[in-house]
Amino acid sequence: MSRHMQDYETRFPLFAKVRHDRDISVYIEEQNKSMQALGYTEHSFAHIGVVADRTSYILDTMGADDHTIDLALTAAWMHDIGNIVNRIDHSQSGAVMAFYLLDKMGIPATDIAPIIRAIGNHDEGSGVPVSEIAAALILADKSDVRRSRVQDYSPVNYDIHDRVNYSVKSSKLLINDERTAINLKLEVDTKYSEIGEYFEIFMERMLLCRKAAAFLKLEFHLIVNEQTLM
Repeated sequence: MSRHMQDYETRFPLFAKVRHDRDISVYIEEQNKSMQALGYTEHSFAHIGVVADRTSYILDTMGADDHTIDLALTAAWMHDIGNIVNRIDHSQSGAVMAFYLLDKMGIPATDIAPIIRAIGNHDEGSGVPVSEIAAALILADKSDVRRSRVQDYSPVNYDIHDRVNYSVKSSKLLINDERTAINLKLEVDTKYSEIGEYFEIFMERMLLCRKAAAFLKLEFHLIVNEQTLM
């Protein structure tokens, strides 16, 4: 994460507790092993760190209170654990797992409810921005496209997802000063993937980002190599 972890530990006690929970760490590690076996991009601590950082950035910038951000960080940290069950419907199975783990830790239902609502709605298959936490999580998760997410890159044997992620040299998610728009700015090396391939596999995600941004009363813009495409 880009912020100092000590700041997170002080401001967000639930997130600190979850981040240090060994059982949750095991599920995060093991679900990424499944993703790697299936040929998916990295879904482990680097990914959830980016997602947590961007989720908190969005909500902090939009004026959310610390308790809301604490819940959102917790949702971001646990959002992909359902992959340990199956990639299909992983948001729903992850929400059920998160409920069990948080309930076992003695977290009150009033805090668990918004967390599992966001986790259960973060994926483009069936997700909907049903809350500000869910909306921020969607934007943070779907914007994490980068070269280092490719787990088994080979110039001989790699699919379109590897090509697209490997082509992204930098990815920035920024809210403008007026707080009217959120921009996903990508620098893409077209030597590895054409920009059209990005839309081929990520259009559904970008449309969900647009809905999530609208929930937060923001416009969503996709800017690739300094050209606004959405």
